[in-house]
Amino acid sequence: MKKALSLLLALTMVFALAVPSAFAADAEKTELIVFAAASMTETLTQIKDLYEAENPGVTLVYNFDSSGTLKTQIQEGADCDVFISAAPKQMNQLDITADPEVNTDKLDFVLEGSRLNLLENKVVLAVPEGNPKGIESFDQLAELLAAGDVFLAMGNSDVPVGQYTQKILAYYGLDEEALAKAGSVTYGTNVKEVTTQVSEASVDCGVVYATDAFSAGLDNVDAATAEMCGQVIYPAAVLNISKNPEAAQAFLDYLTGPEATEVFESVGFSAMTVEAEAEPTPAPEASPEATPAA
Repeated sequence: MKKALSLLLALTMVFALAVPSAFAADAEKTELIVFAAASMTETLTQIKDLYEAENPGVTLVYNFDSSGTLKTQIQEGADCDVFISAAPKQMNQLDITADPEVNTDKLDFVLEGSRLNLLENKVVLAVPEGNPKGIESFDQLAELLAAGDVFLAMGNSDVPVGQYTQKILAYYGLDEEALAKAGSVTYGTNVKEVTTQVSEASVDCGVVYATDAFSAGLDNVDAATAEMCGQVIYPAAVLNISKNPEAAQAFLDYLTGPEATEVFESVGFSAMTVEAEAEPTPAPEASPEATPAA
């Protein structure tokens, strides 16, 4: 009986010591919430595996959507440690140091000193398998749109890829509202929706990012120049509402390192080598009679 009691007491002490240790292990784990543009879904998912393997105490939790939607969620109080936008505009709207004409609500969410231009992408014209319409360039697309002979998918006006597309349409002197009324344009709430429409051949073509065309296995027949829509810059920053700012900065630093850069470049992103303007330079307005630019 005494032996049984001794054994029970010993087991109780072992359990008592083990439980606090388990809680301590859990307490050391850090959860980082990363809000990122939908066009980064594939690359950041791959990077998650790499980063967590090197940093077993960190768990990355992603929220992918259009940059405009993510900006609104942050503004409305969502928990977020790191924000990566597909355009400077949405980051500027959260950055108190940005032009007040862009940050009209005087929002202050960007942690001072953490913001950087992380990546550059390209805006491309993607077509369904086999390219049934035989579209070969943005110049040709402009002619087909003007004639009402093509069905184009593009992002909404509050989505960066949609804003870049609007600049391209303006570059060619095309009236987006008139095209929409004529049934020549359909919209997606983020770049993934536009990409899906092209993949499913429910449209003749779509304007997406080079990285999304690559990930979806789509052919892109032309790339927009900076003159047409500006540079496609992805700014990133730690937010000053982060509960783990040091860990968030460490992850952001990792995204500029060689392992992450290799993942980004494998799908068509380019690491930033020059400092970009806070906003892409607007394309000059063209008159309705203007001929498509070469």
